[in-house]
Amino acid sequence: MTDRGIQAALLPDGRRLHLRHGPIDLVIEAWGEADEVRAAYRQAIAAFADVLPRLVEELPLLRAPLGAEQPSAAGPVARRMVDSCWPYRSVFITPMAAVAGAVADHMLDRMIDGRRLARAYVNDGGDIAFHLAPGARLTCGLVADLAAPAINGTLALDAAMPVRGLATSGRACKGSGGRSFSFGIADAVTVLARDAAAADAAATIVANAVDLPGHAAIGRAPAADIDPDSDLGDRLVTVDVGPLAAGEVRAALATGVSRAAALQRAGLIYGAVLVLRRHFVTVGAEIARLAAA
Repeated sequence: MTDRGIQAALLPDGRRLHLRHGPIDLVIEAWGEADEVRAAYRQAIAAFADVLPRLVEELPLLRAPLGAEQPSAAGPVARRMVDSCWPYRSVFITPMAAVAGAVADHMLDRMIDGRRLARAYVNDGGDIAFHLAPGARLTCGLVADLAAPAINGTLALDAAMPVRGLATSGRACKGSGGRSFSFGIADAVTVLARDAAAADAAATIVANAVDLPGHAAIGRAPAADIDPDSDLGDRLVTVDVGPLAAGEVRAALATGVSRAAALQRAGLIYGAVLVLRRHFVTVGAEIARLAAA
């Protein structure tokens, strides 16, 4: 199905819905009675039509760094982006840090509205919003290396947890398959939070904190040199990480853990998994089962 450049179709498994419009690429799945699932998918397709056009209308605002005064966004996705990034305004951040998570949240809300579903999720490039009815559970896989994707662990999500979103951030070196840039060197930082937009913004902040400033093995370049449309402008982003000693890996991860723990204490996240060079560390009790350590 195509409308104004929108692609909507069931994937070959017949269970998952694929929606694509420009850079937005969603995989959606719902569990429940067949009629309810079909209705939920129709609602998702209808809601998707306006997502990208409304974001484009507000791009100047969404690409601008947050400052002393909270900007007034008009669209529902844009408002989620601003609200989720606002707690981090003391450091450099633009609302674009939460765009994928905010789209996932918006689409999930529209999809489940009035529907009776046991479980549902909207996956926007690894940033995931999910719905769990009372007693329901969902298991999500952890991928530590986008260049060589494999399930390195799992996150067990339960309806009783105050979590309805997760997001992953980390350095997106050329050819790694990542969609965003990072100031840090983490291979991946996965965050659990109240919704996907909150997780998206926090994952960006924690991933930026995993770093070894000034290290000779770390290559950096202005974001605009790699992507002229980047909201990061001429700020240096990580493009390569060479050999690191085990102690250096632990030191870099420790700065990220410290940042994640502070966000957890502040109630901004539920937990996090940080990965660098196959070293895994977690913040939050028993949030992940790791296949590699």
